[in-house]
Amino acid sequence: MAELNPRKTAIVGCGFVGSASAFAIMQSGLFSEMVLIDANRQKAEGEALDISHGLPFAKPMQIYAGDYDDISDASLIIVTAGAGQKPGETRLDLVKKNVGIFKSIIPEIAGRNKDAIILVVANPVDILTYAALKLSGYPENRVFGSGTVLDSARLKYLLGEHLNVDSRSVHAFIIGEHGDSEIAAWSSANVSGIPLNRFCEMRGFFEHEASMHRIAEDVKNSAYEIIDKKQATYYGIAMSVKRICEAIVRDEKSILPVSSIQHGQYGIDNVSLSMPSIVGKNGVESSVPIKLCESEAEALRKSADTLQTIISDLDL
Repeated sequence: MAELNPRKTAIVGCGFVGSASAFAIMQSGLFSEMVLIDANRQKAEGEALDISHGLPFAKPMQIYAGDYDDISDASLIIVTAGAGQKPGETRLDLVKKNVGIFKSIIPEIAGRNKDAIILVVANPVDILTYAALKLSGYPENRVFGSGTVLDSARLKYLLGEHLNVDSRSVHAFIIGEHGDSEIAAWSSANVSGIPLNRFCEMRGFFEHEASMHRIAEDVKNSAYEIIDKKQATYYGIAMSVKRICEAIVRDEKSILPVSSIQHGQYGIDNVSLSMPSIVGKNGVESSVPIKLCESEAEALRKSADTLQTIISDLDL
């Protein structure tokens, strides 16, 4: 196996999400080399060329289309390949199609590179993260999904709008499945350390239950709304991928709600879902226990059961 290049990444899948992620990563200056791989080689070549033409305005970087042999020394492999979610489809509707695609992709990766980190971005991300882990034989800390990083950003954005405050000062997580059973962890939400309800009252909002319900629903449905309006969502997730890359490449030990395999926390075991985790150069270093009320913990277990039922139907 080749020695890994910490400044090299590979993106497998050059659809909307893969190419938008490649563009965000190019602008970040995190890597000096990026290979794009797609079943349609010409698509990968076109994206690589298009993005490369912006390099005079960014940092020096080699961006090119390649094949699986080019990933042998990549330190981070981002998998966005899969059928996209169509209007009216849930993320879970995509399961069979995309697990089938992963059965051809992941062994190709594992056969050439055993030491990288695999970041799964395709949907349904929790099931595909679990599939990638089983199919790759990689250690658990080095296979994880983008999870609810974007959902949590949507929650922060909407709370920032609601409270007329910088969304970066809002600390709140969406946990569980990246999908219809996701949970807004209101119990631990705060604005710069001030409990959320108290901050809301400072801003003149007292209808906590109604607002919490409305905002959580808006977060859950925002992907459907975007898909309905423009057929796909890709900028938000591309920014989320860039954020996760930063945490890995710079060994930031940032706390992000990525999707990884669970072991007993809240009674959830052997299923991949999103909980806040410390992310650094070794991938997921540990999960972070956050305060949940009983109804949130119960909803989280239900979310895990939904995913478990689907996993048991898959031949993995």
